[in-house]
Amino acid sequence: MELYRGRLIDHIQLVVRDLAASPRFYGALFEVLGIPIGGEARDYFWADELFVSSADSRAALGVLTGRHHLAFQAKDRAMVDAFYQAGLATGGKDNGAPGERRYHPGYYACFLLDPDGNNIEAVFHGEAKRSAAAVEISF
Repeated sequence: MELYRGRLIDHIQLVVRDLAASPRFYGALFEVLGIPIGGEARDYFWADELFVSSADSRAALGVLTGRHHLAFQAKDRAMVDAFYQAGLATGGKDNGAPGERRYHPGYYACFLLDPDGNNIEAVFHGEAKRSAAAVEISF
């Protein structure tokens, strides 16, 4: 069996209650993943394709987003473990400690709730051939 994980999503915007808490939380996670914060403005910040804004941001139209599940790819199990520890240290809440999951053989992940209750995951799919565009998983 093969799974193909590529670039389906162009970008994601989360609208949060406490914009000051989010850069600390996500900044720590992205540091572990090797993804820099792309920039910050008065009412939002971004990293790669993720934009996080306050409700008074022009793009938010005054409405908070609902609860979301975002999963970030990790290069190995150690990165998943470090992601989990960084999230807990910056205000995240445990939603599933690092460990193997039954989604497919080798699926090693952790889950955290961010300051707004979004379910944030780091996953290592096991050994894979990684290209710039996607990950191919064979099992």
